Amino acid sequence: MAMKFKYNDKIIITTGKNKGQIGTINKILSNNKVIIKGLNLVFKHQKPIPSQNIPGSIFKKEAPIDISNIAILNILKKKSDRIGFRFEKKHKIRFCKSNGKKVGVK
Repeated sequence: MAMKFKYNDKIIITTGKNKGQIGTINKILSNNKVIIKGLNLVFKHQKPIPSQNIPGSIFKKEAPIDISNIAILNILKKKSDRIGFRFEKKHKIRFCKSNGKKVGVK
């Protein structure tokens, strides 16, 4: 099955602590997970490394979210939508199932 999400797609989170928040895909990982810019932040504790003069610290980092927990954002309706595929002039395009508009084309 083809990947329904691409880099820079506007998505909405459907489950979890960030449910309902809107963001853009920053990175797609090979294990069916995505990293969303500015969402699903977790604290990362960094141990100090005295030999390299690196101090210890605590910072926020974007954690991966499973693809099953996100949906594409239908910009016209401001709600989540499903994605379909169709061929137009020998090119495979993605479209929103609710209104038939192309995804990612402005």
